[in-house]
Amino acid sequence: MPADFFDTNVILYLLDDSPRADIAAGLLASTGVVSVQVLNETLVNCIKKAGMSWQQAGDFIAGIRQLCQVVDLTAEIHDVGTALGERYGLSVYDAMIVAAALLSGCDRLYTEDMQDGLLVEGRLRLVNPFRA
Repeated sequence: MPADFFDTNVILYLLDDSPRADIAAGLLASTGVVSVQVLNETLVNCIKKAGMSWQQAGDFIAGIRQLCQVVDLTAEIHDVGTALGERYGLSVYDAMIVAAALLSGCDRLYTEDMQDGLLVEGRLRLVNPFRA
C-alpha cells in the first residue's frame, strides 16, 4: 500500500500551538515516510529556530523516527533529484525530498513549501495539507 511522505515543514508544525499542529499530528498518526534529509532539516530548525537543546531536539526526532519509516540518502536519490529539479524547476533540497518520496513508492508528499497539486512523474502528488 502506498505511503505518505512528509516534508520538514509538516514535522515542524508539531511544535506549534496553532491549528496546523493538529493537522500535522493527524497526518502523522497514520504513519508515513521521511528521509534522513528531513530529519537533518528538522534538527537544524529545532536547535536554531525553536531554541531546543541537542537532547530535546534528539528526543523530538526520536519520536518522529518511531512514527515514520526513514529513508536513507543514496546516490540514486541524488541522481533522480538532480533530474527532477531540472525538469520541474525545484530547488536542490526540494528535489531531493521529492526524489526520496518517489523512490520510496509514496503517492503523496505533504508539503507546505512546494507547488500544491503538482503531479511528479505521473505518480507522486504534492499536497499542501494546510491550504484553506
